[in-house]
Amino acid sequence: MTDNAPKLPDLTMTLTEGARIPLLGFGTWQIKGQDAVRATSAALESGYRHLDTATVYGNEGEVGRALADSGVPRDDVFITTKCPPDRAGRELETLRESLELLQTDHVDLWLIHWPGEATVNVDMWRAFVEARDAGLAREIGVSNFDVSLIDDVTKATGAAPAVNQIEWSPLLFDAETLAEHRARDIALEGYSALRGGTLEHPAVLEIAERTGRTAAQVIIRWHLQHEVIVIPKSVQPDRIRSNADVAGFTLTDQDMATLDALGGR
Repeated sequence: MTDNAPKLPDLTMTLTEGARIPLLGFGTWQIKGQDAVRATSAALESGYRHLDTATVYGNEGEVGRALADSGVPRDDVFITTKCPPDRAGRELETLRESLELLQTDHVDLWLIHWPGEATVNVDMWRAFVEARDAGLAREIGVSNFDVSLIDDVTKATGAAPAVNQIEWSPLLFDAETLAEHRARDIALEGYSALRGGTLEHPAVLEIAERTGRTAAQVIIRWHLQHEVIVIPKSVQPDRIRSNADVAGFTLTDQDMATLDALGGR
């Protein structure tokens, strides 16, 4: 590590089965081929120890190759992947394909990528519980679910998701959504935090200028202080490093309130 190395936050959350997930992860959506290898390698070099991928991203092999080549021990990295609902009935087959591509015997978190129709969610969730019990996934969760769908799968199986990954940013902040997940002891994980105009919003830019930080760093820090998992993505090594460099400052209560107030606007 050099003097210019990013200062990563040492913040984790303990999930349902005891796995500790770093609140800061590296997202790989829309990153393909050699770009995925290079970006994941840069993330690991920068100190990220949480990687997020999915079957439909088509890059699990590249993420796995980057991790294998990095020299970072597998047990030091939290790996998430996701199964789409069109694989219903073939969940375990899909997971085993993911494990082979990722070059590992288990993932740390496996998510239903988005809700299916009719009884698909409950049927898939039973397969997810089976995978967890078999040790193929340390934790299981969902993505893009609302609370009623979460309650449906929990009631049907007696097993609650550990995580719900949804689109989240200051512009989408909803205190009720956060409270509903906390009441169920379900971790909220946000994606697309740096999209949708957040980086250009005047309130974000004002805080960034005042704190001497980038707009992206402000948004990532906002997630961390809400204890919401965040997975920024980039293919640019300098931006990957910058996005990780969020341990050296704290947003004030007023800053947090200002950003929260952007929700719904």
